[in-house]
Amino acid sequence: MHRRTTGVSRRTVTKAAAGAGLAVLFGARTAAALGSRTLDVSVPSAALGRSAPVRLILPSGFDAEPTRTYPVLYLLHGAHDDYTSWTRETDIEAFTAGRNLIVAMPDAGPTGIPSAWRGGPDYETFQLKEVPALLARTYRASGVRVVAGVSTGGYGAMAHAARHPGMFTAAASYSGILDTMAPGVPALMDAIVARENLVPASLWGNPFLNLLTWRDFNPRDRAAGLRGTSLYVSSGSGLAGGTGDWLPEALESALWPSAHSFADTLALLRIPVTTHFYAGGGHSWAYWKQEFTASWPMLARGLGVPE
Repeated sequence: MHRRTTGVSRRTVTKAAAGAGLAVLFGARTAAALGSRTLDVSVPSAALGRSAPVRLILPSGFDAEPTRTYPVLYLLHGAHDDYTSWTRETDIEAFTAGRNLIVAMPDAGPTGIPSAWRGGPDYETFQLKEVPALLARTYRASGVRVVAGVSTGGYGAMAHAARHPGMFTAAASYSGILDTMAPGVPALMDAIVARENLVPASLWGNPFLNLLTWRDFNPRDRAAGLRGTSLYVSSGSGLAGGTGDWLPEALESALWPSAHSFADTLALLRIPVTTHFYAGGGHSWAYWKQEFTASWPMLARGLGVPE
């Protein structure tokens, strides 16, 4: 997505340039302003072996309060999409105007699976160490964070929070892949990887021969790490009760058992979670935008900002 730079104050431009200069020394190579509050930052990443982008939306009063720190809302994109999806598909820029928070939308590669790949990049480290370090260093991010994601980004939200207890005060998944070992889901994960002309085993290896690795990165198997984190999970039944839009509904149907097995495991562990399991629905932004709105009060409480 390309946008013309408009409405950027001289102070913001100067700050972006200063941030770009600091990048050479501390990690962010370039910062390109897209508007008065939105910018793309290219982050040289040791975890990925290349530079990768993160889109940021800064608070409306960022320049006016140069010593203030801000909590961060991390928004993760889905498969076969990129870090621009949340600003392209939602009104997240307008929605957060006047709210004292930073929105960070980091890249997760073409598959949108933000994990440590067995045969390559480590998107988990990029998103959970390198990007937060940049935000704290250059954009006055506090240590308060929440995370939400769609599809494979929903996987990432729950996997990140479960594998790193206490890093996020709240996590939300919209149509996420929450039990990667559920029937049919390993094949779906392989298909997501293969669609990007990547070798499926390059993610976590073979689901049978490398079972321990698959379990290690599975939100359901790591669910105990979510204790103390506010949780929101939504998923549709897809074809069952759907409207006939068969492809997105079929995708949603394939993830329905995964979401339920994850929620059932949380119940067994007596870990509270707010769930919205709805009839029909498709694997699309038409539903995810509604679910983000529904989960916002929980995310706002996690951020410590007014709803």
